Amino acid sequence: MQSDQNEHKQPTSHDVARLAGVSRATVSMVLNEKTGVSISEATREKVLEAARELNYRPNRAGRMLVRGDTETIGVVVTDPRLLSVDGFVPMVLQAVIGKSQEFGYRVILDYVSEDHGRSYRDLVYARSIDGLIVVNPGVDDQELMQLVESDFPVVLLGSIKHPKECSVNFSTRRAVAQAVAHCVDLGCRRIAHIAFSSAEFVATRARLDAYRAALASHGLEYDSTLTAFGEFSAASGEKAAEMLLGGTTPAPDAILAGNDTIALGVLRTLTRRGIRVPEDCVVIGFDDLPISASLTPSLSSVRHDAVLQGEIAADLLIRQVRRQPLHRRRIAVPTQLIVRESSSRKKPSAPQEPAPGNIV
Repeated sequence: MQSDQNEHKQPTSHDVARLAGVSRATVSMVLNEKTGVSISEATREKVLEAARELNYRPNRAGRMLVRGDTETIGVVVTDPRLLSVDGFVPMVLQAVIGKSQEFGYRVILDYVSEDHGRSYRDLVYARSIDGLIVVNPGVDDQELMQLVESDFPVVLLGSIKHPKECSVNFSTRRAVAQAVAHCVDLGCRRIAHIAFSSAEFVATRARLDAYRAALASHGLEYDSTLTAFGEFSAASGEKAAEMLLGGTTPAPDAILAGNDTIALGVLRTLTRRGIRVPEDCVVIGFDDLPISASLTPSLSSVRHDAVLQGEIAADLLIRQVRRQPLHRRRIAVPTQLIVRESSSRKKPSAPQEPAPGNIV
């Protein structure tokens, strides 16, 4: 009976120390990643190998006391609709959770909104988290700016252009320029844009600025009647497309949607009106959700890897929490225009030069 009890006894730090041939203090410093102490890489690896062999897991409460943290990070979204109707943010969150768990951290999710009386202070000053990831920051968010200026670990998915920010983003100008150039290459000149939300968000304004700059680079004038605002959802995409088609003459020959969900609504409206895609109107989404390839027609979209952004954000935040050096505070992931049926049509033929001596 005694041997059975010993066989199922949970390993302790003393067992790890004995197997690794080091002191319990050394085991504690290695497994709790204590900074400011000198431990050789060989010793560190011996301790980690012994812990793996014994399947030893440090007690969470004990680690919290030793390290003074909660082993919990928070993720805040700035609009609840990002969770209910937007397909991109849940993919980011899944990646954040997966990467955080690799480092032994839990993730709690919340949202900050003036309408709902929530603030960053609710999470930060209650000391319920060790660090914070903010998804889709708003314009002129003074409380967020103060948080970035503080010593509290925070990572932005997006940017507020603060010199001290730590952020994960992508080149909005390059991404939008790729989409506009593709439309122009197909002969489109009435290129409309449906923003994914109102202009209260930094990303929305950046996308609009990039759209205007891309038009100008091709000698196209900005027309405010070709701009509409969605609300993340397919229903808002349908409504915005109806507005564009009913209020502009001539009608747009290309529509850039703020996300793939809005693009789905655009496709519904065009189909209902008997407007052919892409023959009469090109449609391009943003985010390249998994469902985009399965739509009819399949949706062209700008890809900026959600999983990669989530993993990078979690890694940056945990490095801050553990006071490890950051090689870069701002990381931009690459973008790629994925061309599918909704923008696959023949390019217009270049006009042929008349033969010498022919009368035109």
